[in-house]
Amino acid sequence: MSRLHLFRFSVFNWICSLTLLLGVMTITAQAVDETEKAAPTARKISYYKDIRPIFQTHCQGCHQPAKKGGDYVMTDFPLLLKGGESEETAIVANKPDESYLISLISKIDGAAEMPQNKNPLADSEVDLIRKWITQGAENDSPASTRLRYSPENPPVYVAAPIITSVDFSSDGKYLAISGFHEVLLYRADGSELVARLIGLSERIESARFSPDGSMLAVAGGSPGRMGELQVWKVEGAELLLALTAGYDTIYGANWSPDSKLVSYGCPDATIHAVKIDDATEVLFSGAHSDWVLDTVFSKEGDHLVTVSRDRSMKLINVKTSQFIDNITSITPGALKGGLHAVDRHPDKDELLAGGVDGVPKVYKMVRDKARKIGDDYNLIRAFPKLNGRIFSTRFSHDGSQIVAGSSFNGAGQIKIANYDDGKEIASVDIDAGIFTVAFHPDGKTIAAGGFDGNIYLIDAATGTIAKQFIPVEIQTNLNN
Repeated sequence: MSRLHLFRFSVFNWICSLTLLLGVMTITAQAVDETEKAAPTARKISYYKDIRPIFQTHCQGCHQPAKKGGDYVMTDFPLLLKGGESEETAIVANKPDESYLISLISKIDGAAEMPQNKNPLADSEVDLIRKWITQGAENDSPASTRLRYSPENPPVYVAAPIITSVDFSSDGKYLAISGFHEVLLYRADGSELVARLIGLSERIESARFSPDGSMLAVAGGSPGRMGELQVWKVEGAELLLALTAGYDTIYGANWSPDSKLVSYGCPDATIHAVKIDDATEVLFSGAHSDWVLDTVFSKEGDHLVTVSRDRSMKLINVKTSQFIDNITSITPGALKGGLHAVDRHPDKDELLAGGVDGVPKVYKMVRDKARKIGDDYNLIRAFPKLNGRIFSTRFSHDGSQIVAGSSFNGAGQIKIANYDDGKEIASVDIDAGIFTVAFHPDGKTIAAGGFDGNIYLIDAATGTIAKQFIPVEIQTNLNN
C-alpha cells in the first residue's frame, strides 16, 4: 500500500472514531440530562432520614406519650398517622391534601397553626412532608429506633441499670435516680418509689432538681441520634418541656438560682442555656474544644461555668454569651486530663471541680490578678486524691463539706472532706465504679451510684453505708 493510501486510510479511521465518540457523548449527555430532570421526583423520601428529624426537632417535644399535646402522639408511627383530639386523620397515605397534618403546618399569611407558639416550618420542610405522604407515607425506621416505652408501657429491667445521676430535692423529700429511658423518683430514704418519669431519652446523663424543688431538669438522649433536655414538674410527674438538642446525648443540666434557666453541654463542644417557660435559647457558646460535661451558674445567675474534656473550666457571661476567662490554668500539663464535674459553693462563687487526675480542687470564679503563663492563680485548695478519675463532685448545702466519687479499674471510691481546711473526713471503697454523688439538704446523708446499679446511702460523718438498694425491679423470667 502506498504512503498516500496509508494516509487516506488513517484519516478515514480518525474521522470514523471521532464521529463514533461524538455520537456516544451526545447519547450520554441526553441520558444524564433526562436523569437530572427526573431526579427530584424520582428520589424516594425516607421517613427515618428526612421526615423524622423534622418532627423530632419541631413537634415531638409536645406530642409524645409523656406530653400528649392535643391528644396527638407523634413518636409512635401508627398514632402519628391516626391523629389526635380533632378526630381528623393526620396522615392519609398518597393524599397530602386530605391529611390534616398538612393543613396544620402549612402557612397562611405567613403563619401556621403548628408548631404552636414557634416559628413555622420552612417551606422546604413542608414540601418534603407532602412528597413523603404522596409517595405512600411509609415507615422505614430501624426497629431499634421505634418507640418502645411510655408511661403505659414502662421499661422492664433484666439487670440493674448503670447509675449516672442522683440528686436530692431541696426540701429533702425526694431522691432522683437515673434509669433507662426514665428517672426514678424515690423517697429520700429509699423507702418508696414515688414516680417513674419516662421520656424519649434512652440514656440519662444528669437529673437535677430546681433550687425551689418544684421541677427536675434531665439531660440525656439517644447516643449517636439525638440529645434531649426534659423539664418535669415534680408534683404530678408532669412533663413541662422536651427540647431536642443536637445529634448525641447532652450533659450537665443545671439551674439558674431563680429556677428560670437551664444550662447544658454538648459533645459538639457547645454550651447552651434556655428559658424553660418558652424554650428560648438565651446562651450559646463554642468556647470549648471538646465535649462539655458539666455546667453550673454563678451565685447571681449572671455567669455560667463549664468543664470539658479539653482540660479547662471556662467562665461565660449569660447575657451576652461572651467567653470571659479560663478559670483553670492554661499551662500545658498543669491539668493531667479532662474535667468531668463542677459544683458551686452555695454561698459564694467558689467552684469545686474534678476529673481525670483524681484530685478535687476548689477555684475562685473571678480572677483579680493579671494572668501569667505558668500560674494557677484561681486555685484555692486541693483535696485528698481519689483512685482513678472523678466523675462527680458536690458541696453540702451549707457549704461546710465536699464529696467526690471516682472510678478506677472497675472499683469506686468516695471521699468526704471539710471544705475550710481540706481535711479528709471519710473514704469509702466500693466494688464498682462510682459515677455520681449528692448530699441530702441536712448534710447527714450522701447518696452515690455507679456501675453496679446500686444506690448507696452513706453517713456523711463516718462514711458508713447505712443503706444499699437497687432502684428497679429485676425481671428474672420474662416468659412468665
